[in-house]
Amino acid sequence: MQNSFGNIFRITSFGESHGKALGVVIDNCPPNIELCEEDIQRELDRRKPGQSSVSTPRKEGDKCEILSGVFEGKTTGTSLAVVVFNINQKSKDYSNIKDIFRPSHADFGYFSKYGIRDYRGGGRSSARETIARVIGGAIAKKILAKFGIDIFGFVKAIGETKFENFDKEFIEKNSLRMADEAKFPEFLKKVEKLKEVGDSIGGVVEVRVENVMAGLGNPVFGKLEAQLAGAMMSIPATKYFEMGEGIEICQQKGSEANDKFIITKNSENSRDFEESELKNSNLVNSGKIVSERNVNGGILGGISTGNDLYFRVGIKPTSSISISQQSVNKKGEVVDLQVFGRHDPILVARAVPVLESMTALVLLDAIMMQKAQCELF
Repeated sequence: MQNSFGNIFRITSFGESHGKALGVVIDNCPPNIELCEEDIQRELDRRKPGQSSVSTPRKEGDKCEILSGVFEGKTTGTSLAVVVFNINQKSKDYSNIKDIFRPSHADFGYFSKYGIRDYRGGGRSSARETIARVIGGAIAKKILAKFGIDIFGFVKAIGETKFENFDKEFIEKNSLRMADEAKFPEFLKKVEKLKEVGDSIGGVVEVRVENVMAGLGNPVFGKLEAQLAGAMMSIPATKYFEMGEGIEICQQKGSEANDKFIITKNSENSRDFEESELKNSNLVNSGKIVSERNVNGGILGGISTGNDLYFRVGIKPTSSISISQQSVNKKGEVVDLQVFGRHDPILVARAVPVLESMTALVLLDAIMMQKAQCELF
C-alpha cells in the first residue's frame, strides 16, 4: 500500500476510520518555521465532521497533537509526527455489512487485493484518512504564505447545476462552501431534503492558486499538472480532474484556443526582452510576462507560467446511503442491503480543505525541487 506522498516535502499517512488514531509523519520540513498545534487545528476544523446540517453527525473534535519535530515553537528539520485520536467511533453500525460489498465503495477492491478488509467505516479507505493530508497541507500552506501564495477552493457545481457568481468572501461563511450567495439558500434546502430521505448528491470543486511563481514543474513525467492531477485523484470519491478551461479548449480550433503572451499593465516598461533577460528568474517571477486569457490554467509544458493556477475536481455522491439497495456478499449471494451509520449527504463542502491541502503539498514540493535543481548557485 502506498502511504507516502511527495519527493522532498514528503508525508506518510497512517490510521483507520475506526482505529485508535490517525496521523502523519512529515519528512524534510524546513527548519525554523514557527509552528504550533493551533496552526494545524484551524485547517482540521474546516474538514472535521458534524459541523453543519449537511455533514455527517459523527462528532469528532479532531484535536491534533504534535509528537515530534518542533522545539521551542519552531520546526527542527527532523521528522514531524502529528496524531489525531478517534473518540466517537460506532463500529456496531457496520456489523450488518461486514460480509457484504457495498455498492460504489472500496470494499470489493480491498478484499480482492488483500483477502481481508476493515469493514468498520471503510477502514483505511475512509475519508477520515484525509486528516493526515490536511495536517500536512496546513504546514505546507504556512510555508507557501511566505512566498505570497494563496490557495482556496469553492463549490463550483452541485448535481447538474453550475454556479456562475463568485464572491470569495462568502465561501467560508456558508455550510456548502459555495461562492454564489444568491444560489446558496436553494441548494441548502435541496441537500437537506436529500439527507432526510437518505440519499446523496455529487458536485464539482474549483481550486485557485494566486501568486504562483513561474518555473515550477519537472518535465517530462513530473509535469506540474500531472502532479496536481495525481494528488487530486488520490482523494476518496474524486472522479475527474480538469485543468484551466479543460474540455472547452479541447473543442476549439487552434486559432480560438491559442493564448498569446502579454506584458501586464503594471509593467513599468512595456518592451521586448532580450533572451538573456528571460533566463533571469527574477524577471519571469515578477509576473510581467503572462498569457492573456490564462486558458491553460497557469501551466504550459508542465511548467507554471506565473499566471494563477485553477482547476476543477469532480466528486461523486456519497456512496453510503440509507435507501435500501441490492449487492453481493462474500459467498457470491445476492442480498438486500441497508447501510446504517452516520454519513454526509454531500461531500464537496468538506472536500474543499482536503483539495487545498493536496495542492499545497504539490506546490511546496515543486518549489523545493526547483530550488534544489536550479537555484544552487
